Amino acid sequence: MKLENAVRVFAGFMVLLSIALTYWVSPHFVWLTAFVGFNLIQSAFTGICPAASVLKKLGFQP
Repeated sequence: MKLENAVRVFAGFMVLLSIALTYWVSPHFVWLTAFVGFNLIQSAFTGICPAASVLKKLGFQP
């Protein structure tokens, strides 16, 4: 799997996880969804993605 696809999968997983946690655990987990969204927006403008850096170190190729 390419790095770009891995980042998309990770972001989607985090959004779904935060929705589940918001529903079943605490409404405050909605802030995790906001954080993921903010990171997606800032990475589009700056080109810096923390998740991509971590996934690259785990062996995903760009």
